[in-house]
Amino acid sequence: MIKVWTDGDEAGLLDKKGVRGSTFVYPSETSKQRAVSLTMPVRTSSYNMDYGLVPIFDMNLPEGALRERLRLAFAKAIGKFDDFDLLTIVGRSQVGRIRYTGEKEKLNEDVPFQSVDEILASRRGGELYAYLIEKFAQYSGISGIQPKVLVRDEKSSAGLSRERISPSYRGATHIVKFWEPNEFPQLAANEYFCLSVAKRCGLDIPPFKLALDGTALVVDRFDLRPDGSYRGFEDFCVLNAKGTAEKYSGTYETSVIRRFQEFARSPEAPSDVENLFTLITLNCVLRNGDAHLKNFGVLYDEVLGEPRLAPVYDLVTTSIYLPKDTMALTLNGTTNWPDAKALRRVGQTRVGTPAKIREIFERISEGLSQTVPDVRSYIQEHPDFKEVGESMLREWEKGRSLSLGGRQ
Repeated sequence: MIKVWTDGDEAGLLDKKGVRGSTFVYPSETSKQRAVSLTMPVRTSSYNMDYGLVPIFDMNLPEGALRERLRLAFAKAIGKFDDFDLLTIVGRSQVGRIRYTGEKEKLNEDVPFQSVDEILASRRGGELYAYLIEKFAQYSGISGIQPKVLVRDEKSSAGLSRERISPSYRGATHIVKFWEPNEFPQLAANEYFCLSVAKRCGLDIPPFKLALDGTALVVDRFDLRPDGSYRGFEDFCVLNAKGTAEKYSGTYETSVIRRFQEFARSPEAPSDVENLFTLITLNCVLRNGDAHLKNFGVLYDEVLGEPRLAPVYDLVTTSIYLPKDTMALTLNGTTNWPDAKALRRVGQTRVGTPAKIREIFERISEGLSQTVPDVRSYIQEHPDFKEVGESMLREWEKGRSLSLGGRQ
């Protein structure tokens, strides 16, 4: 049985249900503020899944190389390795406000220190990746196929804008992302420039920086407050009551835009919806075929408060690795890349006026144009990025021509 904590206090107990399912229950004295999710208010009856974990508990489970590293490290010692075991291992260090311990254990989040400056200045390539995975895998409750870890450097001077946080804070402060050379070469630089476009479009982006040798991308945690406490974070798998395995199931109109509107209660909700549509359109222009339900999220200070659209994350041009790649979710009934007419139709139905949609298109096009020279300069300075960089620029122009109607 696993004890679940929210905002540093006990919230309830998670246990197995049958052979493959899970069940979660709140103790009778639990306050409404201790709710584990926007979708799971405090109640007397349990929350049950016949197969897998309840979505909010499945949200941060490591995937890909990180999960395999943990399986190899712990399966022999514990004799098995399922999602409950994985949650127990990484549960003390997670993205968002939820933490996990054994039923009789106290919460103690203590992530080892790692200089972010050293990561950004490193030229150790694969050695750095192996070192950080070995050191931080068990502290990295974060999802995604791309190799990534959570590290702690509360005193970073690497140019990432961080407010001074509580001296007693011992949790992770940054996300470090890597790439597999044989699968997705130059993925860190790819994401760096895609995030640069998004920032120039006026979208909210957490501070980010690329290592000098391009081996890693370091991103500030956007869920961490200066006092060392955490904001709530939930991705759109959770908001749609889906597990990670169903992240490609849904539509941008209903599973993303309409679902956000159902939870958005803040006065800024209209501008958040506009930004959400901007991000969906930008994914089309950049040819990011991995903009699934887990790559959109909400952020909130209180579970009974006002959820806002989370900052942008996991934004890459996937079509350079998968030439026949299509969208992760459907739009207008298809996963084919949409033209400008199709996007305008969605935007005018769910977001705003034709003038507002035209303004969004112009901002995206301008953000793209401002970033292209940076990509070309990086190509000149890093010849090993040449093939990937030039492919990205070609894909961006194809995306602009189709999805923005050729705006320059």
